[in-house]
Amino acid sequence: MSGEDLSTEQIREIVSFVDIEAAPSQDEPTAHFLFGTNQPQPVEIAAERYHKGLAPLIIATGGINRHTGIVEAHMFRDLLIERGVPDSVIRCEDQAANTWQNVELSLPYLREALESGLKITAISKWYHRRTLHCLATLVPDIGRFYGISWEPIYAGKAVSRTDWLGIPDGKRRVIREWEEVSRRVAERSFKDVRLTDGAWQS
Repeated sequence: MSGEDLSTEQIREIVSFVDIEAAPSQDEPTAHFLFGTNQPQPVEIAAERYHKGLAPLIIATGGINRHTGIVEAHMFRDLLIERGVPDSVIRCEDQAANTWQNVELSLPYLREALESGLKITAISKWYHRRTLHCLATLVPDIGRFYGISWEPIYAGKAVSRTDWLGIPDGKRRVIREWEEVSRRVAERSFKDVRLTDGAWQS
């Protein structure tokens, strides 16, 4: 489906569906799970929250980026350390080629977080709804968890909740996310998640 086929109501429904935002309260430390990307915004979020005492464990994920050749998790770690986050706080998953593998290959770190009593906060592009479903599907005992979102930049433009339809890369990604996640929930290859009382849960 193209953006031209969408009604105003459908656009509103798509944005509401794909939006991952459900931040933890300002007095609840959580493990921060950085989904792989070649953009640095997740680092800024995690570092700021670490210095507020809200991110005692940070899981940096991502293998070799197909566009830039960087290892995403290593970039995250280096930038976090530059911002004063101790290496002892950071866990690195540096082999994943996709979102599912980000979670699958980080299961020991997710288990470490849960066993220490920390809930999980996903740090992801605002429309990257599959991040939530991958966590819920691969970590069935995750319980209540959170999402903090950021706006990616493509071709020099920030893909926001209001401007995504006017940015070709943004429109393609948002619509694909809506269609694919809806399909995978329906066929049950993704566990469903719902926003309840300020947190995600399956």
